[in-house]
Amino acid sequence: MAEYLRLRQICLVAPHLAPVISDIAAIMGLNVCYRDGNVAKYGLENALLPVDTILLEVVAPTEPGTAAGRFLNKTGGRGGYMAIFCCDDPDARGKHANAIGVRTANVITHAPYHGVQLHPRDCRAAFIEFNHTDGSDDVLGPYPPAGPDWQKAIAKDVTLALTEVEMQSPDPEGLAQHWGKILGVAVSKGAGGEAELKLPNARFRFVKGGSDLMSGLTFKVADVAKVRDTAKAKGCKVSGDTFDLCGVTFSLVA
Repeated sequence: MAEYLRLRQICLVAPHLAPVISDIAAIMGLNVCYRDGNVAKYGLENALLPVDTILLEVVAPTEPGTAAGRFLNKTGGRGGYMAIFCCDDPDARGKHANAIGVRTANVITHAPYHGVQLHPRDCRAAFIEFNHTDGSDDVLGPYPPAGPDWQKAIAKDVTLALTEVEMQSPDPEGLAQHWGKILGVAVSKGAGGEAELKLPNARFRFVKGGSDLMSGLTFKVADVAKVRDTAKAKGCKVSGDTFDLCGVTFSLVA
């Protein structure tokens, strides 16, 4: 099996799913593909929306004392929760992370899916998960966390792709190097001089900020002004071609 690593999913946290999910769907022209009953055992509810072949997930706590609830309290609701990567061998990548001092927080096996989640405190900024689904080396193949028919929910008339994840830190270069070591991806320099990690289907860009967090997502859209106006109509704080929703900044590019 060839070695590979792709961004598979971004997970955000909200105090409640409503109206966040309906707002994201309406603004970005996306469809909910799945609500996963398996997350109930963690005191959560969720919904997933495909952005082409990358899944955007929102989780919300349904009871006190959840990890997601603690994350909301600690961050004041600012920042993305998880960056989830599909790969050839999650266990090998987890062992590599352990060897550089990043602990495993959770291992999930729901055959044919197998995932290794790393400890957010050790990752800094957000959870990292590596997963693999047998028979899913095709990017449009099975992916159980997104449900049996997630591919049918893909809509591309408004939003075409999720292209970039923005990470912020008081030491962006240091955070980039740290994530680069965990992911096994060399740090490069972007057009603006910022450190970045390039994956086949997206890039992570590291910028200066007050704390370590996943601060923004960039989406390629068909009509920037139309999406921006819809966000404004939904009551989002809009600035230029960006708006704030579910703890992160959504940036729009044509």
